Amino acid sequence: MFLFRILRRILTAILLLIIVVPLYVASQIWWTAHHQSVKKSDAIVVLGAAQDNGKPTAVLAERITQARLDYQSGLAPLIITVGGSQKGDHYTEAAASRNSLIAEGVKRSAVVALPIGKDTLTSTVAYVSYMKLHGLTSVIIATDPYHCYRAMAEARGQGLSATCAQSQNGPGSLKKTGARYIFREMAAYLTYETVGRFGIHLSDQIKK
Repeated sequence: MFLFRILRRILTAILLLIIVVPLYVASQIWWTAHHQSVKKSDAIVVLGAAQDNGKPTAVLAERITQARLDYQSGLAPLIITVGGSQKGDHYTEAAASRNSLIAEGVKRSAVVALPIGKDTLTSTVAYVSYMKLHGLTSVIIATDPYHCYRAMAEARGQGLSATCAQSQNGPGSLKKTGARYIFREMAAYLTYETVGRFGIHLSDQIKK
């Protein structure tokens, strides 16, 4: 009987963890998306998303726009674009973002393209490595609102100070996303914080 009670308590605790931890993470993702503000930083990073023959898709275009607005507001002197290419692509996500920023009036010397990264984590490792090499320690991440929590967590995990510039319009904005995006980010964050700690990397790439 005693062993049964101990086992029941252990199972209860496990069930509570299975329920409480994901709910807590989901609430943090939601809170961050609705209450995030940017701080003046060393650089702005445009996280990659799909491009079509050099033209940013709607998701990527909105991230680019937000990065440009923050740059023009004087929040950072440098924009870093990241993201590789898919099989058969003639352009990388980083190149498409850089070209778009320059076309919109940002100085060429103020935009660095890093054509690396298939997902959030590999892109983060790439731009953090570049920033550390150049003595840069703080970043504004331009991405979708519900992506902010994990994107900042991964940057901070690599030793940077990070805030997030959220897409205000388009398919990745708060107006166009909801529970499905939160659930996806919750799963990706928990994967990053668990199996990711053991060097197991599962891609979170979105093709849009």
